[in-house]
Amino acid sequence: MAFGEPVRGWWASHCKWCSFRLHVWLLVWLAVMITRTMTLSPKQTSRRGADHLVDALQTAGVSQLFTLSGNQVMSVFDATIGSRIELIHVRHESAAVHMADAYGRLTGEAGIALVTAGPGFTNTLTGTYVAAMAESPLVVLSGCSPVSRDGQGAFQEMSQAEMAGQVAKAAWRATNSADLGHDLSRAIRLARSGRPGPVHITLPGDVLSERVEASAAGSPVVDDFHPVVSLLDRDIAGRIMELLSESSRPMLLAGPALVRGQGPAVLEQFEQATGVPALAMGSPRGINDPGLGAFAEPLSEADLLVLIGRKPDVGLKFLESPFVSPDCRVVLIDPEASVLEQFGNQLESAGRLIVAELADSVPAIERLAMLCDEPRVDLSGWFDEVKQAIGHRPAEWSTLDVESGAGLHPVQVALAVNEVLSAYSEHSETVFISDGGEFGQWTQAVVDSTHRLINGPSGSIGSGVPFAVAARVACPEATVIATVGDGTFGFHAMELETAIRNDLPMVIVVGNDACWNAEYQIQLDEYGADRLVGCELADTRYDELCRSMGGWGERVERADELPGALRRAIDSGQPAVIDVRIDRVKAPIVRR
Repeated sequence: MAFGEPVRGWWASHCKWCSFRLHVWLLVWLAVMITRTMTLSPKQTSRRGADHLVDALQTAGVSQLFTLSGNQVMSVFDATIGSRIELIHVRHESAAVHMADAYGRLTGEAGIALVTAGPGFTNTLTGTYVAAMAESPLVVLSGCSPVSRDGQGAFQEMSQAEMAGQVAKAAWRATNSADLGHDLSRAIRLARSGRPGPVHITLPGDVLSERVEASAAGSPVVDDFHPVVSLLDRDIAGRIMELLSESSRPMLLAGPALVRGQGPAVLEQFEQATGVPALAMGSPRGINDPGLGAFAEPLSEADLLVLIGRKPDVGLKFLESPFVSPDCRVVLIDPEASVLEQFGNQLESAGRLIVAELADSVPAIERLAMLCDEPRVDLSGWFDEVKQAIGHRPAEWSTLDVESGAGLHPVQVALAVNEVLSAYSEHSETVFISDGGEFGQWTQAVVDSTHRLINGPSGSIGSGVPFAVAARVACPEATVIATVGDGTFGFHAMELETAIRNDLPMVIVVGNDACWNAEYQIQLDEYGADRLVGCELADTRYDELCRSMGGWGERVERADELPGALRRAIDSGQPAVIDVRIDRVKAPIVRR
């Protein structure tokens, strides 16, 4: 035992010495780390431009990015990790823009699409144009080649902002990493101000990846994203009300922005206050929009047109006779000075312009309604005449008897969709979407819903499936049904995979006539049945395509089968396709 005591003493002393050395080493290491942190370069301590951008997106309240990956924007993808932003990644850049467009139309907020450079960017141009014509708030973000390689033949180098500016309200190339948040706030503000529309920002790869300190202007705040509002002058509003009181057949027409959102309620408020019929126009068919029934008939009899946010363009037949009376006077209110200058000068030279004023559509209509305590003249007869014309649908539409073996008449499909959506609307929101083409015109004429989306004045086709996906994102509890032709379905059929992957149930009704029917009808009318060429499609089973991806599908060949098939598709809780054999029928033009 005597021998062990010195050993234990030595061991204890040794341990104390080791502990002392360890503490010294830790202190030295800590001092080194502190020194390194204090002397790090700004590049090491600051944040990427992509991080500043994502911060701004969150400040704006953006929760979804409709996007397709690409090397120039991967820093943005990385920056979203740990954020509140969900990436809805799609199969084609055009679909991403269509989805953002639909999201904007349904919510009133700016939908955001993110794509990569070069071909990724050029794929967005059609969707941007569609949104512009539909007056939809949209921001498109595209990656591009680095600023540091300008003019050196960098990969996919092109003048993206200049190209986008041909179809967008505004477009520019971001150059300062620290100010990307302010680029975004400016874009969203512009997209929602005045006449809503798309704004494009080109984002160079090195601007996104560069690490910088925060902007000298600080980060954008919530108010920076709000739209700028232009109000109608009160005296001008009073003058318009006087004109309405002097007119016996006045009419207020609004643009595509008022087809949706708060627009219908604002127009109804105006009608109740003034007794003047009011409607919004958002179809490529203009006055021949079958959804407006026989509207063209009372339009030709109007003696005063108050156009608020509605250009007197091709959709109104340029206000030419016999579509509009040559004696009809015009009030032109618009949020764009260029529109007032272009069309105002034309109308003034024709001696038809009474008032031209700059103002935003919704507050202008609201001010007019507020200035009218009660209608100054009894317009009930004229009001009823206009409404009856708009609501008119030929009686034979509901009594069609299709021969056995023939495809369904498109109106039979439309009536079944309307019946089912009406039943589901008793318990939840519904969203009806109609793509373009002959088939779409029939469904637009018949189907009503909580929300309606159509392709819009651009006349473009192919957006139906992306619209349906976005509708489910924007309205997660809604019943969503889209009607598309077999030709239009082919544009973005693979977005069914996007819907299935993201568990976004909706129903796509494909009107299958194995044909590009609009062009087929042109050939029949203008060239004859012996000169049909280039418009035939295969009789494809589109329902089976959906099932092969993991969705639900069913083919329908009889009208009485369709309501049940629609209900089964909805109740499946899956993305679904109903393939309906239809006859090749011209789009309707409704007259009494």
